[in-house]
Amino acid sequence: MAVAQSGSLRKAADILHISASALHRQIALAEQDLGIELFERLPAGLRLTTAGELLYHDVREWQKQFRQTRMRFDEIKGLKRGEVLMGVIDALCEGFLVELMVAQQASHPWLHLDVRVASSEDITAQIRNADIDFGLILNPQHQPQLTVQSSVAFPMGIALPVHHPLAQTQGVLSLADTQPFVHIIPAAPLVIQPQVSALYGHHQLVPVGKIRCNNIHVMRSLVTQGAGVAVMSLMDALPAVQQGLLVFRPLREKNLNPLTLALCTAPKRQLSRAAQTYMHAISDAMKILQQHISG
Repeated sequence: MAVAQSGSLRKAADILHISASALHRQIALAEQDLGIELFERLPAGLRLTTAGELLYHDVREWQKQFRQTRMRFDEIKGLKRGEVLMGVIDALCEGFLVELMVAQQASHPWLHLDVRVASSEDITAQIRNADIDFGLILNPQHQPQLTVQSSVAFPMGIALPVHHPLAQTQGVLSLADTQPFVHIIPAAPLVIQPQVSALYGHHQLVPVGKIRCNNIHVMRSLVTQGAGVAVMSLMDALPAVQQGLLVFRPLREKNLNPLTLALCTAPKRQLSRAAQTYMHAISDAMKILQQHISG
């Protein structure tokens, strides 16, 4: 499987911490035992044959089934151990989720947590393929094949440096209020980019200066350092707001939709007790967060 995923004996050997020659012998022995070639030997590396593809698929399915068996073992042992596989978007690498993970690890030290950071699209595919137990994605309305267990709607607004003149005002702002300042503008593939781009186009607003960036962490850092102002969601601004590093003001825009963060599972997927416990803790934290935002 390592060779199939990497397409290279050398890379697979590095991953498995064995020599390439030893790995080659193991593959040759497997082909001899099965009586069929599993890989095509190409100048650029190794590629699975039709038989190899079949074996690769069956082994992946066996791994998933074995995870179910381990879950049943955990149930028999009264949840003395357990494994949770969770997918999260990059924007959650700070804030409430990390704080919850720390608290959960302190109260459940026996728990094995596997956190996989990816895009909403990749996390959706991993949920559907049962590669992870659940995931946190953006805008779940675009993924009808998932079951939403909990969600939080984060309003869009303007992130401002703490000492910025507009930070001293109260209430909502309009985009026109920000025209005299440098704007830090989201670029693709950020989820908010299409909506923000449409907003600028609707108002035909041309700021005095602009910085375009495709990473929300860099955008937030630029704002906190006083480089300019930025249209972003409260979810992206919240960690810095809680630390007193920037100010967030809602935007006065009727057609500006909030950004929805959703905790999702596959329909009818049976999760282990460990995964259910962890998911319920996240769901409770999201409900509290939504109440805080709404209040």
